[in-house]
Amino acid sequence: MAAIGFHASHEQISPGQLLKDVQHAEEAGFDAAMCSDHIEPWSARQGHSGFAWSWLGAALATTRMRFGVVNAPGQRYHPAIIAHASATLASMFPERFWVALGSGENMNEHITGDPWPLKETRQQRLEECVSVIRRLHAGEEVTHHGLVTVEQARIWDVPDPAPQLIAPAISVETARRSAAWADGLVTVNQPHDKLREMLSAYRDHGGRGKAILQIHLSWAPTEEEAVAIAGDQWRSNVFAPPIPWDLPTAAHFDGVSAEVGEEQLRKSVNISASLDQHAEWLGEYADLGFDELYLHFVGQQQAPFIDAFAGKVLPQLREVRAA
Repeated sequence: MAAIGFHASHEQISPGQLLKDVQHAEEAGFDAAMCSDHIEPWSARQGHSGFAWSWLGAALATTRMRFGVVNAPGQRYHPAIIAHASATLASMFPERFWVALGSGENMNEHITGDPWPLKETRQQRLEECVSVIRRLHAGEEVTHHGLVTVEQARIWDVPDPAPQLIAPAISVETARRSAAWADGLVTVNQPHDKLREMLSAYRDHGGRGKAILQIHLSWAPTEEEAVAIAGDQWRSNVFAPPIPWDLPTAAHFDGVSAEVGEEQLRKSVNISASLDQHAEWLGEYADLGFDELYLHFVGQQQAPFIDAFAGKVLPQLREVRAA
């Protein structure tokens, strides 16, 4: 049976409230949680962006759940810093923490003032960073000269076991390429045929570990409310690459998404007032072969979503999967 997790959206909810939300999610029966490491929200309407690493320490210490974070080493963060941060969390909370390492988005990385590289360069930089992080997690002293530079770096508190390094991917090509280094794959809801192709590309090229899916959804007591929530909070997140890779600020995302309508929203967000419909959709994702499903309710008030899904959707999913 696929584990059912809670997506903690730092871009939409203040750190203190989000900590209460993830504690609520655990009490309600969610199995795990994940988040993304941003410095900029996707929209001014979202209006938040707490520091994920500080928050993760508090969340891990005040729950018993497993946690993951999506991060981009190489520009805003030196890979030795990410190795150090992830090693510390993994040392304190063994086997409860994983990190997904991606090539990044300009909205978060532009703050350094460094040029924003082409995608292929970013991918090569990521692969160098992964190698550096793995070596540091293994206790080596690392010197490396390439797209990133490391001089005599060492982590003194070596995690045992080391945290899993997961590959975040949106495209089939990235899933295929990531199979060479990743301990697992994480992606977001897309058409089923695309997800099948991504899973096949990853597995067929030797990809190991768990397959994780983050699912954007909007639920409310009425369909009209569910559509309105998605439109207000997530219309800036409906674009295919390279737009989400290359735009630099929330203002730019708000500008390009001003005319996004319901039809386009429904291609990126599962919108329904029916809990049964949401349960059916989630079951279909599990049937594709995903081991963990992380539910991202795209509204800012998480408590009604947590209670409604814990009351009906999670039990229904678990009952069907068990059968």
